[in-house]
Amino acid sequence: MENKQAIQPDLVKDFVGNAHGDLERVKQLLEQEPGLVNAAWDWGNGDWETALGAAAHMGRKDIAIFLLENGARIDLFAAAMLGKAEIVKAMLADNPSLKDAIGPHGIPLINHARAGGDESLQVLDLLS
Repeated sequence: MENKQAIQPDLVKDFVGNAHGDLERVKQLLEQEPGLVNAAWDWGNGDWETALGAAAHMGRKDIAIFLLENGARIDLFAAAMLGKAEIVKAMLADNPSLKDAIGPHGIPLINHARAGGDESLQVLDLLS
């Protein structure tokens, strides 16, 4: 395994924080440091969040899609917000208790689906 250098913590915090709503800043930061795409920030007490996680609970499909196109690893919460019902359905079939999963900031999975609007109605049906 090669020796990798850690990304500056303030840069990670800035990236994840801006992923809650500022696509242009997210693009700038990712261009500056591509390793940020899957970086996670601990807001405290183990409340870990990635930029994709931030975009997911805020319903920012534009940011989520940009991150996925640039190598972010999709998770259940982003899949729910983006209306990817087949992914959510498969994960729930494998582990039904995920229906009650809690994401960053203690936000329930169903809230992520609600943040997705009309495109996530199938996911809401799966979770209801």
